[in-house]
Amino acid sequence: MNEQIHKVRHSLAHLLAIEVLKFDPEAKLAIGPVIDNGFYYDFEFSADKTPTEKDLKNFQKGIKKQLNKETPFEYEEIGEAQAREIFTGQPYKLELIDDLIAEGKKLSIYKTGDFVDLCAGPHVENTSEINVDGFMLTKIAGAYWRGDEKNKMLTRIYGVAFESKEALEDYKNLMVEAEKRDHRKIGKEMNLFTFSDLVGQGLPMFTPKGTAMRDAIVDKINSIQERYGFEKVWIPHITKPDLYKTSGHWEKFADELFKVKSREAKDDEGFVMKPMNCPHHTQIYASTARSYKDLPVRFMEATTVYRDEQSGELLGLSRVRSLTQDDGHVFCTPDQIGDEIKNIISVIKEFYTDLDLWKEGSYEAFISVRDPKEPEKYLGDDNVWNESESILKKIADEEGLNYRIEEGEAAFYGPKIDFKFKDAIGRVWQLATVQLDFNMPARFKLEYTDKDGVKKTPVMIHRAIAGSLERFMSVIIEHFAGEFPLWLSPVQVKIIPVAEPHIEKASELAKQLKSAGFRIELDKSDDGFGKKVRKAKTEKVPYFIIIGDKDIEENKFTLESRDNGQIGTLSFEELLENLK
Repeated sequence: MNEQIHKVRHSLAHLLAIEVLKFDPEAKLAIGPVIDNGFYYDFEFSADKTPTEKDLKNFQKGIKKQLNKETPFEYEEIGEAQAREIFTGQPYKLELIDDLIAEGKKLSIYKTGDFVDLCAGPHVENTSEINVDGFMLTKIAGAYWRGDEKNKMLTRIYGVAFESKEALEDYKNLMVEAEKRDHRKIGKEMNLFTFSDLVGQGLPMFTPKGTAMRDAIVDKINSIQERYGFEKVWIPHITKPDLYKTSGHWEKFADELFKVKSREAKDDEGFVMKPMNCPHHTQIYASTARSYKDLPVRFMEATTVYRDEQSGELLGLSRVRSLTQDDGHVFCTPDQIGDEIKNIISVIKEFYTDLDLWKEGSYEAFISVRDPKEPEKYLGDDNVWNESESILKKIADEEGLNYRIEEGEAAFYGPKIDFKFKDAIGRVWQLATVQLDFNMPARFKLEYTDKDGVKKTPVMIHRAIAGSLERFMSVIIEHFAGEFPLWLSPVQVKIIPVAEPHIEKASELAKQLKSAGFRIELDKSDDGFGKKVRKAKTEKVPYFIIIGDKDIEENKFTLESRDNGQIGTLSFEELLENLK
């Protein structure tokens, strides 16, 4: 995001607040940050002033009128007493003031006409810099103050903003296409997954077709990784909190963990559902003495973890409470880091090549490093971090990766290379990652005996190829709009007998193709032939085979493709060769 559009979006959030206060002078103001493509502002409205979609249109008209006045945005630093006086009667602003003072940060405001907001900026110089036709308010939603469901539910108003009217129109068209591709809609049509109120929010369940797709993803990744020496492991789903206290996760993520009580536990004891796997993998490593000759040790598994996400943030498969991580960890010596990370990059490259996403313009690498302004967020000292970040940059250069540096996006235990991919309609998703960690092995006192007989600490490399399978599936369903490549399709071939007398031959063929390793569905329904064909096309099955009198007579099969139409009438051997 360039700086100017960031300023425009931030400024529009303030102009929205001005219109809201005209609508409800007693409204309480919370926060109004910039987000991807736009902005939002959270408000607590008076009991009798709940805004509607009609009010949203009026707010937008009011903002457009403001843009014609060339009103300046004026910055001013203020003291604590003045801040508290200005925001008397605004409890959320007063709470933010308390936090800023506790953190030792300066207090500042922006004035826009008579409106004053607690803000560090930046903003446009004046409202004439904002394109009157380049923004729109999009929706009203609920949001807990500070994302905590224990706090009051506020009203969040969203908007989008761009440099031009044309860019806004492009965004609107993108949203129309995105709605068509919504993974929740396609997933239901293709019968891939389901949710149940009896099971709970954010806890997806996968049908046989959805499970076949998940298995295909994991099998593909594992088959590539096995060539690089990765071995499967398995870990339990609950653990003592001590594991995460040692790793450092507890201090940062304790509120996101599901707690489990044992009937034998004392009041201060219990278990938690695992939210990540890396601490468990350290314990498998630590279970036996290791020599430098044993390293590198490479573990992989696809296992479900659990995170207590806020209900308002749950969204289909994109944001869930049970997520299955395609996870892996390498324990190695410092001089093995380069080769191991390059191997992982090779796995990522091969996997995304098979999705036709590893190509120029479709992916970009980001080296995620510390935020230098907030060193307290990270484990370890500066020397370790400087070395880690330098190693990743060197590897990225050697691999010829087109990369950018992202400050503040590192994991709390180490820097990483994140891979972002552009989908079919231009949206960018962060999927694969490689993370370099000198800190966690030291916290767990992991060791290996070096060639000089001295005990040393191994380096840990975290990696994910697809990441969360649930989120990955949501992205890939929308990218392909359900028209998956053959290896990924839950049903690869549908066999359609023309009528009842052809079912026996169709069943025989289905059995043969299943034996050859294909995922087959046989349509034995009483539907007419035409309806069966239309259904196969609606279900986006890559191939379907029609069997009628002539096919049985000649012992050949008519093969049709979702993408290329009729291929021809083939013998079984020719059919198999085509599908392979």
